[in-house]
Amino acid sequence: MPVVDSPGLRILLTALVAIGPLSTDLYLPSLPVLVTVFGADVSTVQLTLSVFMAGFAVSQLVYGPLSDRFGRRPVILGGMAVYFVATVACALAPSIDALIAASFFQALGGCVGPVVGRAVVRDVFGRDRAASVLAYMATAMAVAPAVGPLFGGVLTEHIGWRANFVFLSIFAAVLGLFAVRMLGESNQHRDPHALRPGRMAANYLTLLRDRAYLGFVCATAAVFCGMFAFISGSSFLLVTGLGLSPTQYALCFAMVVASFMGGSFSAGKLSGRFGFVRMIRVGSVLSLTGGVIGLALALAGEMHVVSIIAPMGLFIFGAGLTMPNASAGAVANYPTMADRKSVV
Repeated sequence: MPVVDSPGLRILLTALVAIGPLSTDLYLPSLPVLVTVFGADVSTVQLTLSVFMAGFAVSQLVYGPLSDRFGRRPVILGGMAVYFVATVACALAPSIDALIAASFFQALGGCVGPVVGRAVVRDVFGRDRAASVLAYMATAMAVAPAVGPLFGGVLTEHIGWRANFVFLSIFAAVLGLFAVRMLGESNQHRDPHALRPGRMAANYLTLLRDRAYLGFVCATAAVFCGMFAFISGSSFLLVTGLGLSPTQYALCFAMVVASFMGGSFSAGKLSGRFGFVRMIRVGSVLSLTGGVIGLALALAGEMHVVSIIAPMGLFIFGAGLTMPNASAGAVANYPTMADRKSVV
């Protein structure tokens, strides 16, 4: 069945795109607890996040060609099935090593939402509307990482860390069922040769030679690195270092996410008027300013909640301007594999 724009479709695509950040943000408050539960050191526990990101990165290389060859719908459904099984394995993990391994496979499945979900947006809305749609989706999906740590903190305090993964398993099952019922096929130009190694290598080489594409990728990578540094270290800094409870930490995290929502909402309002290149420039300057202020305060020994959250809020606001516009810019000239022999 074809894909038709509707509020239900936008909600479904937003949830699919949000499953990546939700998977990490929900259990952030429980990271210090895992150190005690498994008797592991901080760096080993942080591997659950690092390995998740590694799996996320690897799977991004294949989901585009897979969805070009077989279509968006079957790839999304297959990825969600992998995510569900791996998340159940996370909930049942008997050791930190098992949790790390399961996190890798969880990322392999969960990456299908952000990657192929955005491809569906490009299919349905086209180049001109994609930036605004992605920006509004980013605003809505920011609710997940804002509420996720708060909900995860409550689950961790009152039930235990495994409850976070039980919730994610249920969420994945429900999302998969809605995808079966609501998500049609948006790829009308399937390429039977998309998975050929030579074709894939040529596609990636085409992108690597595209300076504009590399610029959009680097802009996204730069702000994402800063975001991941905060995501992976903030719970230990605020909970272990400053003595906040998991719930208090989640509230601080929600403030930072609210800044991202403000940035992405502003991008949705302004991208059509000023263009995505100018919005990326403004967002990058704001992120750089927030990072420099945070570094200066840290070097001055000002380590308290406000000195951490306020600069990070400015950094994240800039990221909210940059990321949806960079995503739209990166895919703008590559609508389909069949048309341009390149990946989305």
